[in-house]
Amino acid sequence: MPPSRHAADATAFAAPPSFMGVPFSRDLAKSKAAILGIPFDCGTHPVRIGSRLGPQAIREQSALVRPYEPPLQDYNPIERLGLVDCGNARVVPGNVDVSYPAIEEAVSHIVFAGAVPVTMGGDGAVTLPQLRALHRKHDDLVLLHIDAHTDTYPGEGRDRYNTATTFTRASEEGLLDTRSSFHIGARGPVYMPEVFEHTRQHGYRLIPGVDLAARGIPAVLEEVRQTLAGRPVYLCFDMDFFDPSCAPGVCTPAWGGASAREGLALLQGLAGLRIVACDVNTVSPPHDVGGMTAFLAATVMLECLFLICQAPAG
Repeated sequence: MPPSRHAADATAFAAPPSFMGVPFSRDLAKSKAAILGIPFDCGTHPVRIGSRLGPQAIREQSALVRPYEPPLQDYNPIERLGLVDCGNARVVPGNVDVSYPAIEEAVSHIVFAGAVPVTMGGDGAVTLPQLRALHRKHDDLVLLHIDAHTDTYPGEGRDRYNTATTFTRASEEGLLDTRSSFHIGARGPVYMPEVFEHTRQHGYRLIPGVDLAARGIPAVLEEVRQTLAGRPVYLCFDMDFFDPSCAPGVCTPAWGGASAREGLALLQGLAGLRIVACDVNTVSPPHDVGGMTAFLAATVMLECLFLICQAPAG
């Protein structure tokens, strides 16, 4: 008998793409890490809006990423971590009042289940509610922020919460040990003077892009490892750390950034740190070329999974 026009077997349907094909699940009983999409942007960028579409693009491009990386990591981190994809936080782009509590709740679900959140934004504003969630479990939390911008601008009134003020608010709220926290890779131009001084006034360690280039990645990594050894580290990686030649699809591109090889080498050099959260943000698909930025972001997330595998027990 032919099948009914109105009935279909479950095999007739395909699930939407998850990150690297891992199962969608919010059951974290057997998981050491979990993927979470945060499709939020403030919608106030003067030129580029679109990071709310980042999680979907990264999931799609992650189909190109393979789980083994010899000779450095010749094992499957997805299997080691019992990785699952929790889907997306229930946010409303442009609405901080609704979205921040939703992001904090979604990240808290992962953190207090004993798993490491590996999130994909979204613009840089998604980091503050995540820090709030992590601080509830780790009161000695430190930040490792790799970005073309410090995101530590003053911002008051209607500009109090946006991508540029994330780490100013985090400092004011006491979410981080800023004296042991790093901003790495900041470079110009910017829209106001004394931004770097403002960042340092909040206690952060700032290694601008020019100093990173002059000192070299190995020397900077040595300082980072010595400072952060044994501490719970929130790793925040903004995709505009890369040069626009390899990551054009970001909110605020700035020339003179890292090549793909340099950026991935910097990440690989963090092996052994106690990574308790990974936050990869600022992929803007409407401004991407052939999905290359989303593909690179998915590769960054794979490197984050390896770092979690290599982290010492907390």
